[in-house]
Amino acid sequence: MGKNHERSSQTEFRFLAEPTDVNFGGKVHGGMVMKWIDQASYACAAQWSKRYCVTVSANAIRFIRPILVGQQVTISARIVHTGRTSMHIYVVVRASDPKEDAVVITNRCFITFMAIDEAGYPVEVPKFEASSDDDKKLEKVAIHAKDFAKKLDNDFEEILGWK
Repeated sequence: MGKNHERSSQTEFRFLAEPTDVNFGGKVHGGMVMKWIDQASYACAAQWSKRYCVTVSANAIRFIRPILVGQQVTISARIVHTGRTSMHIYVVVRASDPKEDAVVITNRCFITFMAIDEAGYPVEVPKFEASSDDDKKLEKVAIHAKDFAKKLDNDFEEILGWK
């Protein structure tokens, strides 16, 4: 690819939390946050692979702090590891009062997507090369999460007999 068409490994969504996003407790409900995480990570995966992608797994979604109506929400998604057809994306959700400087992390997780062709079969994705120290550390954690997911699948099959 030419210099002007470099593949981007990250994306960011930014918007205000709306009254329709909240639960009865007055906080943005978890399902809405999970939807935002899925949308931002899908955009990141599709942008990297230049393909239609499907969610494979969501690992360790942490709900650290609530998001309130009117807060500015920023969702940062970045590729931290690739397999042959999979992309492992680290997602961080932050919230802030748009009139102030203080920003807090509300959620974080790893989401895995697979690139597929028009018939629904997996296709290879470009390899991600971790360059910064942060990227190398996040890649290591993503690999641990991938290994844990495989072990969990194994446990479901071997111990519980579920396929």
